[in-house]
Amino acid sequence: APMAWRARFFEYRAYRPLIKEYFRNGAKWTTAPKPTMADELYDQDYPIRTVEDRHKLAAEGKFVTTEHEPCFDAADFIRAGRDLFVQRSQVTNYMGIEWMRRHLAPDYKIHIISFKDPNPMHIDGTFNIIGPGLVLSNPDRPCRQIEMFQKAGWTIVKPPTPLIPDDHPLWMSSKWLSMNVLMLDEKRVMVDINESSIQKMFESLGIKTIKVNIRHANSLGGGFHCWTTDVRRRGTLQSYFH
Repeated sequence: APMAWRARFFEYRAYRPLIKEYFRNGAKWTTAPKPTMADELYDQDYPIRTVEDRHKLAAEGKFVTTEHEPCFDAADFIRAGRDLFVQRSQVTNYMGIEWMRRHLAPDYKIHIISFKDPNPMHIDGTFNIIGPGLVLSNPDRPCRQIEMFQKAGWTIVKPPTPLIPDDHPLWMSSKWLSMNVLMLDEKRVMVDINESSIQKMFESLGIKTIKVNIRHANSLGGGFHCWTTDVRRRGTLQSYFH
């Protein structure tokens, strides 16, 4: 992914041996254009904004990144079959979204959604698809386009308040990592062993929880969905959104 953080420019190199292995085994190798990360990609005055200013700017689609060149983090996208949902965020711009739309058309559709969030960055702690027509929606960061999902017959589930203590160190993340889970399939989910409330929520939905301790990873930044990627799948490509 053409990520906007200068500090992450060389991150792709850690995965190069794995990608080469997939390529040798017949996989298609696609790489989005790497941004130059020039000063023009960033709003130099943005860091001094107040929270109220950021709320207003986010609602207007304005963030610390500009439209100088395409950039996006993969974690700002979430996929359901032939449909991908994406947010314009601090690290994903409209130009990056348009690159993805053109690259995947006509087989896949890109839907831009937004949230009441002054500092959006990565969608999986805000809006996380957990099954066909089933999505977790953060009650603190409601989706502005939620009617689109309701009209499509989706069930919107509001996860319970996270149980992670106030004194637990978190880097660039919120307590809502509790909803940042990894769906192994429609009936199994990997979830934080400490988050008993959301475990009960999943069980009530008929989904078996696989409990894993991930608090140290939380401190470094991110949850299950951030720290993993599903590169091998069974089943057929379907459409879940109409």
